[in-house]
Amino acid sequence: MLQSLCCYCITKLMDAYFGLSGKDPAAQLKWIVTDWKIKSAAEYVKSRLPEVLKQHLQDYEKDKENSVLSYQTILEQQILSIDREMLEKLTVSYDEAGTTCLIALLSDKELTVANVGDSRGVLCDKDGNAIPLSHDHKPYQLKERKRIKRAGGFISFNGSWRVQGILAMSRSLGDYPLKNLNVVIPDPDILTFDLDKLQPEFMILASDGLWDAFSNEEAVRFIKERLDEPHFGAKSIVLQSFYRGCPDNITVMVVKFRNSSKTEEQ
Repeated sequence: MLQSLCCYCITKLMDAYFGLSGKDPAAQLKWIVTDWKIKSAAEYVKSRLPEVLKQHLQDYEKDKENSVLSYQTILEQQILSIDREMLEKLTVSYDEAGTTCLIALLSDKELTVANVGDSRGVLCDKDGNAIPLSHDHKPYQLKERKRIKRAGGFISFNGSWRVQGILAMSRSLGDYPLKNLNVVIPDPDILTFDLDKLQPEFMILASDGLWDAFSNEEAVRFIKERLDEPHFGAKSIVLQSFYRGCPDNITVMVVKFRNSSKTEEQ
């Protein structure tokens, strides 16, 4: 069903993206990680998580019927494992870097999306509707605000609502000083979607820079009108976000679907 993908970036050396396609479900991974301090956190996740996930997914595929695991549990376990691994290294070097992580896994007739942070996925269904694939982890959300307060933390407004007055999101990978306080956590939200029901035309995976300039519905309309462009509209929407005055780093991946198991990448 997955046809092709294109990714376009305007960054300050803070974004990393990864796309891996193949015939087996274990290889149908697309994601974006966004580092907001220095490049190390996003690069670490990019260098480690793809192969770790691919190996676990391939092992799962070999004995799926007898396994107690699922795509959801594998994604959750490996994301949390990478966070623990990264925190050990960052703490030793006093590196305060952190990153979001947004992963889309295409398997059989399902799309499984795991999200940590405020990168966001949106899908365009057969009727042109914008279907949210993830929900941003922001400190002002009631659930997150209560959790932060229970941990002894606080949120304050400094341009945007921030955990301990520092971080503009409530979940991330890395960020060891806030992790030590347990006010920021790495736990992903994982959602599964029925592709037969949705019959998607394309999906957008993007860092928060895009969503500062576009709503979900605006982004879907914008890309839908530009799918015939060489970058499936990814370059155009990044540039438009920049022209609208977005000061943040911007990474956009557009994944185009069709009723075929063949894949191409540009």
